[in-house]
Amino acid sequence: MFSINALTLIVMSSMFANTMAAPTPEHVHHMHKRENTCAFPNAEGMVQVFNTKVANSEGWAQDGPCKAGSYCQYACQPGYLMGQWNPSVTSYSYPGSQDGGLFCNSNGELSKPISEHDYCYKGKGTAKAVNQSGKNVAFCQTVLPGNEAMLIPTDVQGGSSDDLAVPGTDYWAQTASHFYINPPGVSVEEGCRWGSTANPYGNWSPYVAGFNMDDNGNTFAKIGWNPIYFEDSSPFKNENSTFGIRLKCDDPSKCNGGTCEINPKKYGLNKTNNNQQSDSDGAAWCVVTASGNSGVSIEVFEV
Repeated sequence: MFSINALTLIVMSSMFANTMAAPTPEHVHHMHKRENTCAFPNAEGMVQVFNTKVANSEGWAQDGPCKAGSYCQYACQPGYLMGQWNPSVTSYSYPGSQDGGLFCNSNGELSKPISEHDYCYKGKGTAKAVNQSGKNVAFCQTVLPGNEAMLIPTDVQGGSSDDLAVPGTDYWAQTASHFYINPPGVSVEEGCRWGSTANPYGNWSPYVAGFNMDDNGNTFAKIGWNPIYFEDSSPFKNENSTFGIRLKCDDPSKCNGGTCEINPKKYGLNKTNNNQQSDSDGAAWCVVTASGNSGVSIEVFEV
């Protein structure tokens, strides 16, 4: 079975205050200069986040424009990871955990903090989203390092599949990728942003998922109910979801952890098929480990 050490890689820990000095990044190509801000460079592999419901992002994966003197986060195509961050920040602690992306200097010029890294690089390629419903499903990846908003879109059309980013231990602070899974039919514009209690979208989505791979080729995959869905202030805490998700290994012979499914019609609210539960957040979850560089899928189905 999986170890608790493996699990800690896919469960986001709390942030603690820690002041880090910004590096002096190396100058980079694809620069655009504007007064007090840096324009989105649209470099290879980047995806512009033009979400009219995210305030003035100008293509960046953050709330607001890329301001001089700050790090500016960006999205990459599905299955790829942001390859730039403050190299002096090596642990998941605030405020250094905000320092992802390119650096915009005081002159409004972009630079590349880690010259030997690409802007975007392919993850381990061992996870995908499989949409078995008849409508699109918005998988929204959080921006980390960054403010952890769920702004990175993967819009999986009905009856199709898309890659999901799986970090290895070379990714920033050895952290995992984290996704919010919106109900079928919710657009990425509505789902891939901070939401509200008006709808179970965005950070109020019913389900979350996480992935990472260790140096031995083991992919750890977690799905779970979203803890804030059951907070006292949540209007959804007694409202069952209209869709389910399951983890499925590409090669069952390399799958450790048994089956892993959330089916609210079959198992009920805040339950999984094997009833794993986190005491720390009150939300049910389950995990599988795929060994030998084998892959896993998250299947989305309506109930």
